[in-house]
Amino acid sequence: MKPIPFMPLGAITARRAEELKAAAARVIDSGRYINGPEVAAFERELAAKCGVKYAVGVSNGLDALRLIFRAYIAMGLLHEGDEVIVPANTYIASVLAVTDSHLRPVFVEPDPSTMNLNLSLLPQALTPRTRAIMVVHLYGTPCWGSELERIAAERGLLIVEDNAQAIGALYGDRPCGSLGNAAGNSFYPTKNLGAIGDAGAVTTDDEQLAVTVRAIANYGSDRRYHNIYRGFNCRLDEMQAALLRVNMRYLDEENSIRRANAAFYADAISNPLLELPASPAGATPVWHQYVVRCAQRDRLRQYLADHDIATDVLYPTPPHLQPCYNEYAHLSLPIAERLSREVMSLPVSSALTAEQAGYIARTINDFR
Repeated sequence: MKPIPFMPLGAITARRAEELKAAAARVIDSGRYINGPEVAAFERELAAKCGVKYAVGVSNGLDALRLIFRAYIAMGLLHEGDEVIVPANTYIASVLAVTDSHLRPVFVEPDPSTMNLNLSLLPQALTPRTRAIMVVHLYGTPCWGSELERIAAERGLLIVEDNAQAIGALYGDRPCGSLGNAAGNSFYPTKNLGAIGDAGAVTTDDEQLAVTVRAIANYGSDRRYHNIYRGFNCRLDEMQAALLRVNMRYLDEENSIRRANAAFYADAISNPLLELPASPAGATPVWHQYVVRCAQRDRLRQYLADHDIATDVLYPTPPHLQPCYNEYAHLSLPIAERLSREVMSLPVSSALTAEQAGYIARTINDFR
């Protein structure tokens, strides 16, 4: 068996190389490189895919979330110092987007089985300062529920989705990216829908939010040389939009293969030293990551590496323990901290062959 890479982007991209090159050439020949027809077409196609009225292409996933919070402040729906509930088990970008707008993150522990925000803990995290809840569809698994909707409705809270890893995932028949008031989406190259570089988008049914996000992302201008906000330069460029339009045609296929790979692992891996990922009722994940847990994670990773199987760890340090957030280091978040010591991602992308998946499962089952 040849070495099994974790995420061979080059091999996946090579399948679409001619289409991608044609799209790039189309942009080059057009002479339109910013705010042109490719971005407009991508936004329409993404909105349709996510089941929303509006999509605004932006520079990356973090900026998508930042712009949502900045827009809500500009709209008077959030104010500096307001509290935003965030999952303790997430990538740091989820939290950076909150603090960048001078909002206060309130960390809530994950559900150990799904590794997503434990929605049953929301009531005890609410305070008079709570104004929003951020749900992260971590690893491509939807984080949603009727209790979340009820709490948000009763308290008048905004729900912001971090949908960086879950394009194409469903809760019931509703796509992630359309569940809350707004969603930040990432198209980092390793995502199920990836750019050939950095890119992101905001999706929403709120026209005012979409208009405000678009203005803030374009230097705060509502028209040329007329700046109504102290904005940023966070636009999606024509080249990435054109390349994303190609890759979006393959998104359903990519997600389907990942689901099949995840189902195979669920059936084939039987080692009791590992805990396999669970999906909440009503959820259809897209398996951006297939994350197992093992108390002997580091030894298991080395064992797999010795057998030419590459793995990854997302994420080895929770946000509240990062040096930049040392003011939160005193918090007691034992579940998030335990997960950070135990999680490990297996190869799951469309580049994984049935032979490779079988070898990985057999190798894991032999681990002692």
